[in-house]
Amino acid sequence: MTKMTKMTSAHALPLNTILAGDCIDVMNSLPEASVDLIFADPPYNLQLKGTLHRPDNSQVDAVDDHWDQFSSFAAYDKFTQDWLAAARRLLKPDGAIWVIGSYHNIFRVGAALQDAGYWILNDVVWRKANPMPNFRGKRFTNAHETMIWASKGEGAKYTFNYEALKALNEGIQMRSDWVLPICNGGERLKDDNGDKAHPTQKPTSLLHRVLVGSTKPGDVVLDPFFGTGTTGAVAKMLGRDWIGIEREDAYRAVAEKRIAKVRAFDKAALEVSTSKRAEPRVPFGQLVERGMLRPGEELWSMNGRHKAKVRADGTLVGNDVKGSIHQVGAQLEGAPSCNGWTYWCFKRDGKTVPIDVLRQQIRSEMSERPS
Repeated sequence: MTKMTKMTSAHALPLNTILAGDCIDVMNSLPEASVDLIFADPPYNLQLKGTLHRPDNSQVDAVDDHWDQFSSFAAYDKFTQDWLAAARRLLKPDGAIWVIGSYHNIFRVGAALQDAGYWILNDVVWRKANPMPNFRGKRFTNAHETMIWASKGEGAKYTFNYEALKALNEGIQMRSDWVLPICNGGERLKDDNGDKAHPTQKPTSLLHRVLVGSTKPGDVVLDPFFGTGTTGAVAKMLGRDWIGIEREDAYRAVAEKRIAKVRAFDKAALEVSTSKRAEPRVPFGQLVERGMLRPGEELWSMNGRHKAKVRADGTLVGNDVKGSIHQVGAQLEGAPSCNGWTYWCFKRDGKTVPIDVLRQQIRSEMSERPS
């Protein structure tokens, strides 16, 4: 059950909880270096002047709430610096942050991120498949928002599930421009009067891509501008722990009701594609030690042009070339490098079998061991 909590002090991390209060004060009360990812959708400081009407003279439900109003750019900058400092204190050394904004604020936020010591990894353009038109016809239609993805500092480690994002994109490397629709239809949350519960509700698809790409199951995701809880809802579905901070009572109530209805996916469904580099390292020598390949046994190159013999210490010898499976393959091919696991094969019952099959067998056994 999701909790709504008035945060006064925190000795332990209040997981899967909506915390009431000012985001800076609440973040400063949480344990240092305790969060894996922060997704932040701060006020845009739109500086709207007057009301906006459609061509039929109906009024547009624009962002004119008090929380988006600042007295000056200097006041907005001070607010941004303070919440980014509080957020950076919370991030683990290998943690990261996503901040989304429009042209009104994202450039100021980007400069503040760099000034605060964050290291920008990407800016991602969310291109809206169904943007709201520009009713006044005096500017281009605002058809995108920008997200900045940053690590805690230069050289810091961070989670990036490259293969999972590639799988989401039908096997093609994920680009930094994402075409996704804005909230509409059944996804758009409404209040008791039938009006939008929040003017800038983000779509589930956007948070799904962010969390699948840059977190792992069990990670802690914090959203300091929680709104109606999209971050929490998606985190719960994906098996991530979450913390929301929201000062507006009405938004917290909507988020509480929304997240209570969410069901987490089962453990098997949460597994995502990983790169070979992320899998456990298996030295070629283990295949020899375990008798999967025998000293003196011949290996053949995939192209059939070269062969080499296995030695007892897990090295190969072929055409007076000695070394690892990678070194021998590279020298025989006259190439600067070679992936020996995909280059060499052995023969069993008249069939040619890649040696990587044996490596995957060992990896499978490793994953089945009780933790």
